[in-house]
Amino acid sequence: MSHLDTNLIQLKNDLIQMWNLVSSQMEKARLTLINGDKDLAHEVRANEKLVDSFELKIDMDCENIIMLQNPVAVDLRFLLSVLKINYNLERIGDYANAIAKTVEHSEKPWPVEIIEGAKIPEMFYIAQTMIQESLAAFEKGDRKKINRLFAMDEKLDKINAEENSIITKLIRDNQDNTSILLDAFSIIRKLERAGDHITNIAEELIFYFDAVIVKHSKLQKLKQNPLKAPEKS
Repeated sequence: MSHLDTNLIQLKNDLIQMWNLVSSQMEKARLTLINGDKDLAHEVRANEKLVDSFELKIDMDCENIIMLQNPVAVDLRFLLSVLKINYNLERIGDYANAIAKTVEHSEKPWPVEIIEGAKIPEMFYIAQTMIQESLAAFEKGDRKKINRLFAMDEKLDKINAEENSIITKLIRDNQDNTSILLDAFSIIRKLERAGDHITNIAEELIFYFDAVIVKHSKLQKLKQNPLKAPEKS
């Protein structure tokens, strides 16, 4: 086994550890919110430093391999994909940390009817499933799992699109919990964004496995169908 192969295997193992850590952070953030567990919130906040350390190490290892060992073809695609996957995982870790911070600073436990009414457990379930499915796709080279990630993200987007009216109604019916409901709205946005980051990871997996740049394919479709291009905000 070459020195490059050894380094790539170690890098893959490090990224898998990062993936599992971020998955654990999201699960602890969920339990923190549902159980009002501030001790667990502290744990999530402390582990954020470990997530950041992993990101820096993986980035530095990727850069060193590219500069010193001149990888080509699939090895280079792997390294470029790892750099972007690593960034997206770190952002998901940031959302878990922010959710834990919200609970940590909350003056009272969150009512179950608000958590469930805002569909937060459902969004957590979808986001966490996406994290695990994307990791399995990475480890096994499973294209079917990658395709399912896009469908799951559409479910998150659909729930998110309904949340304005849901939160408005909950505020009207629970005026004593307005601050909690505003925090709930922020958490919903973070879970929706977590889904977006996982779809970014899915696109990187497609690039790694099949040498297809999905963003370029999307751009080509927009050029072919300009009337369907999204409006600028």
